[in-house]
Amino acid sequence: MNVRNFIPRLFAILSLAVLLLGGMPAAERLTGIAAGAHAQQAPADAGKSDVWRAIRQGEQGYVSIPDKKAGVLIQSEGENWRAFRNGPLSTWGVWGMVGMLGLLALFFVVRGRIRIEHGKSGRLIERFNGLERFSHWLTAVSFIALGLTGLNILYGRYVLLPVIGPEAFSAISLAGKYVHNYISFAFMLGIVLILVLWIKDNIPSKLDLTWFAQGGGIFSKHKHPPAKKFNAGQKIIFWAVVLGGISVSLSGLALMFPFEFAFFGKTFAALNVFGFGLPENLTMMQEMQLSQLWHAVVALVLLVLIIAHIYIGTVGMEGAFDAMGSGMVDENWAKEHHSLWVEEVKEEERKARGAARGAPAPGDD
Repeated sequence: MNVRNFIPRLFAILSLAVLLLGGMPAAERLTGIAAGAHAQQAPADAGKSDVWRAIRQGEQGYVSIPDKKAGVLIQSEGENWRAFRNGPLSTWGVWGMVGMLGLLALFFVVRGRIRIEHGKSGRLIERFNGLERFSHWLTAVSFIALGLTGLNILYGRYVLLPVIGPEAFSAISLAGKYVHNYISFAFMLGIVLILVLWIKDNIPSKLDLTWFAQGGGIFSKHKHPPAKKFNAGQKIIFWAVVLGGISVSLSGLALMFPFEFAFFGKTFAALNVFGFGLPENLTMMQEMQLSQLWHAVVALVLLVLIIAHIYIGTVGMEGAFDAMGSGMVDENWAKEHHSLWVEEVKEEERKARGAARGAPAPGDD
């Protein structure tokens, strides 16, 4: 070996060793890695574990930027949100919709279509005027659009994506996002309209107990409980749509305008008056997660109820669709399902005819 090449290499190796070991105490140089290094590593690992545990628990750190949420490196509640959304929520939603469809199919097989028992009379009576029908269809059509686009958000990646591919699914999902956001305002308007128009006819009464006791007459071909403009079943749908619609609209607004609304902390504070013991000091990120979950839960419940409503209003009951189609229903249908309402309408007509006969002729003083 060339001596002139070996000496510089040896000098470099010795210099590196001095740099590595020069700052260590003499005892550590004598004991080496087997004892000293291991003893020094344990406290360091313990410190790292404490820091990591704090990070995993969502410890708020310091940041100089305006968005203070960036100081939380790991938001642990996000895992709970994801686990519930992709687990129980998605599963229960499927079972709810499939279960309702199964029950309606079984009911149709056993009961068949609910026919007008005495047949059509040929005489028509106005059930809903133009404004009422507009309000109903505005709410119904917008809800269906919101339901379909919402189902795509929750289930599309599992149902549509494997069938149509990523490009088509991406285009559909993007369009669905805009539809969902903008159509929601039409739905909110519809909720306000039907609330104003029909709240007076949907106040619960003793008649509703009779209607429930007789199963609404849908299980019997010869027994129809008396009802006014809306029976107990329709009142349930009305209040579910109104209250559920308001709730899903508020949570939807919180999602459309993120980190602007804090509904759940205030709601929990009100519920805690009754001893619920719910957390009140929620971060805005937690508010967003709860808004998303609540939005999905309420929407799925409404979807299950509306499936039954659509069935009764179309193939399930003869003559029912005419009420929201033309607004005119057959008199026999009205008498069988809303007998007290028919009496009210007839009484108003008699009063109107009497007033017209008693009115002075044109030009008389």
